[in-house]
Amino acid sequence: MIPKVIEMEKKLMQTYLYDFYGELLTEHQRTVYEDFVLNDFSLSEIAQEEGISRQGVHDLVKRCDRTLEGYEKKLHLLERFLDMKEKVTRIRTLSRNYQGKQEAAVMEEIASISSQILEEL
Repeated sequence: MIPKVIEMEKKLMQTYLYDFYGELLTEHQRTVYEDFVLNDFSLSEIAQEEGISRQGVHDLVKRCDRTLEGYEKKLHLLERFLDMKEKVTRIRTLSRNYQGKQEAAVMEEIASISSQILEEL
């Protein structure tokens, strides 16, 4: 069961990276990568469709992974997005569940998180 979870996390990260940096790939790379990651086609199905070997598809997907990860290491757009998403989620949780708590403390935390977000923008 653990390998399945890891595989799902890997697919999610591949999807996020593609969403942020996919336009920087060539058209052929985008087509193959979309089929593998987004459309969940097998290597064999893509190979047959593209007229290349299964190994060629495998190598292309790995090369795209490295390329997209390289963009993220340089630009950190996905990291910033996930951080922002976490902060907004925390604000939403605080604002929905503040009844019965000290309103001033909740509002102070919301203001703090909001300030962090604004500084990062």
